[in-house]
Amino acid sequence: MYIGLLHLHSALRYVVVILLIIAIIKAFAGWLGGRPFTPADRKLSLFTLIAVHTQLLIGLILYFVSPIVQSALNDMGQAMKDTASRFWAVEHIATNLIGIVLITIGYSTAKRANTDKAKFTRVALFYLIGFILIMTAIPWPFNRIDRGWF
Repeated sequence: MYIGLLHLHSALRYVVVILLIIAIIKAFAGWLGGRPFTPADRKLSLFTLIAVHTQLLIGLILYFVSPIVQSALNDMGQAMKDTASRFWAVEHIATNLIGIVLITIGYSTAKRANTDKAKFTRVALFYLIGFILIMTAIPWPFNRIDRGWF
């Protein structure tokens, strides 16, 4: 189960990244272009939100069953001295959680906004900041924590 969830979590990161990029580009284009916020824009924002929340749920399950995290949680003093243990036990989950919270706030405030420009602005800015945080917390192969491309 652990390995299957880990592969799913790893593969879903690409879906999340692609949806975030598309949602951010469309939101900036709508905001700066002065176009109306259409049902398609709302659906794209919603599907992106669903994807990041799905990724969060899978990640939370992995957090509590991961042998790496469990080892780190058993000795947090030692884990804080080790780059990889600290990354998995604290940095990865905290940074992604903050990014997902910002994306959720962006979606929720955009949904309640009165103007199309305000909707696009909130999606663009909150999703962009969330995206930047998420990108810094993904263990890319070129990062200090190498997890591979898949």
